[in-house]
Amino acid sequence: MRHFSMSYRRSLPLLNQAYGIIDLNIPAQTTRTTAPKPISPGIGLYLQRQADGFGRYLLEQLLYFLLGWVPTVVGIGLRAVFYRLILKMTGWAAIENGVRLRFASNIHLHNGVYLDQGTYLHACPAGIEIGDNTIVMHGAVLHVYNFRGMPQSGIRIGRDSLIGEYSIIRGQGGVTIGDRVYTSPFTQLLAVNHIFDDPDKPFTQQGITAEGIVIEDDVWLGAGAVITDGVRVGKGAVVAAGAVVTQDVPPHTVFAGVPARLIKQIDGSQPANIKDRTVYFL
Repeated sequence: MRHFSMSYRRSLPLLNQAYGIIDLNIPAQTTRTTAPKPISPGIGLYLQRQADGFGRYLLEQLLYFLLGWVPTVVGIGLRAVFYRLILKMTGWAAIENGVRLRFASNIHLHNGVYLDQGTYLHACPAGIEIGDNTIVMHGAVLHVYNFRGMPQSGIRIGRDSLIGEYSIIRGQGGVTIGDRVYTSPFTQLLAVNHIFDDPDKPFTQQGITAEGIVIEDDVWLGAGAVITDGVRVGKGAVVAAGAVVTQDVPPHTVFAGVPARLIKQIDGSQPANIKDRTVYFL
């Protein structure tokens, strides 16, 4: 033990010279302690991203804890009554169990809206409004998440529309969706874009643009289609599966490809084999 102690003491000057971390004036029997680190700002940041104030956060989380998990029509009925304490509901909306809501005070659900299991609505700060009889299928994400003061942010969806499974709508620049619009599974509407022109700066330090997206009435977006920031899709248009739309889509046209381009005008003409198909209606 004596040999170890002497060797340790002789090594201290070398370690101090190399790393500058050893205090030679500390007595041999003293244990050095460090001051506790300040509380991370992560908790405060988390709360700022969840609700309009701590009181609202507690109320919303309490209701989610008590009612958010309740299955079947029992849970749907309870949430239709008591979720009015935290969000705006015009008429009656059906909210399945397992739906995540953030900034619920900025969410407005009209009559007949259906939120399927696993949907996520983050409405900070400009809000999310969903029109009559619109369905949001499971896994869909409606995400405003604007903490940069962009005045046009928000998501507005008209009536009788359908947001398909695992679709993503990012509303920093504002997303407006008309009536009778169908988005197929895995569709993405991304009303935000990063600037990356300066090779000497990380793109995270170059800011973003957020021009907004408009989807007019009676539009069908195919599975996996991506609508980028600044695009307007005209009334009655169809965007094919997997297309990446970087320019405006005129009304009553079909766009397909990467990047998407015009492949057809919808002018009332029918394929030659339409008579051989079975067509179903609601």
